[in-house]
Amino acid sequence: MPSVLLIADLADPISECSDGAEALAAYARHRPDWVLMDIAMPELDGLTATRRMLELFPEARVLIVTQYDDDRLRDAARQAGALGYVLKENLLVLRARLQP
Repeated sequence: MPSVLLIADLADPISECSDGAEALAAYARHRPDWVLMDIAMPELDGLTATRRMLELFPEARVLIVTQYDDDRLRDAARQAGALGYVLKENLLVLRARLQP
């Protein structure tokens, strides 16, 4: 929830999803400018959801927002097509990346 609150004034509307499958459905419905995707989610993890989202919607812009400071996950996110990888502890960096 803090990620959503930090950027609430930068985007309208904002949808919050509890898993990767829900994120795919929400993207199909709303076509947002940005997707903030966590890695650890039930049902469908964020890396797989990112890969599937970009297969279905190549125009999607996905940033991974996670607590995992791990080079292997960072590389996997890039390979999945994510445009960035931001640690939750660095959410101000995320805000700067999303500002027009």
